[in-house]
Amino acid sequence: MLPIPERIRTLAATAGVARLSVDGAPSPARGGVDERGRPVLLVRPGEALHGLRDDAVVAVNLTAMRRLGQVEHPRGLLEVQGWAQAVPAPEARAAAVAVAASAPDEALFQALEEYGRPGAPRLLRLDVGQVVYLTGQESGVLDADEYLDARPDPLAETAERVLAHVNACHRPQLAGGVSRQLGEPASDVWLRELDGFGATVRADGALIRFPWPAPASDGRDLETALNGLLCAC
Repeated sequence: MLPIPERIRTLAATAGVARLSVDGAPSPARGGVDERGRPVLLVRPGEALHGLRDDAVVAVNLTAMRRLGQVEHPRGLLEVQGWAQAVPAPEARAAAVAVAASAPDEALFQALEEYGRPGAPRLLRLDVGQVVYLTGQESGVLDADEYLDARPDPLAETAERVLAHVNACHRPQLAGGVSRQLGEPASDVWLRELDGFGATVRADGALIRFPWPAPASDGRDLETALNGLLCAC
């Protein structure tokens, strides 16, 4: 299994902003996550954060989901706590791209074109204090250094592509391999998580982890390890 900080950073990289609170009060949530894992927010005039000081205490709830068939399942729930600060002008375009990846909004163009003007939408990001996480059966807290110093799983992009292909085209083989590994029939089987250390499947409502014999170091290793599960004898 990936170390917790890397797992949380990997989840954050694809998570959406689900909720925002400012000094403990709910506020409209619209944003994404930048390359360092920091929530980035688009704030319109009239919203709580627009006119507040740059060090307002903010909590951003991120939700990473997994669609299996017609049902959305939460992969991880994260609450990033910290202080809202204006995105520096040289980094505003990258911040807008990060927001657009999760929440496309025409106001992003205005935020860039009218950057710094009093009535323009603002781009803010969190100076991270800590991250509270709940993923699977695990929960805990990461301090800012643990979270920001971690890097997302380098195999995540490949893993997501392979996972989507298996769930779309090879569920019978997956169910057969899982059944043989368990020594009993498993029917409703989906690949839930995939990384360099193993695979997590959802089988008849239960989550089961299958670790690889040796960690995968690249995409080829990952596909070979997964084929071993699909063809388990």
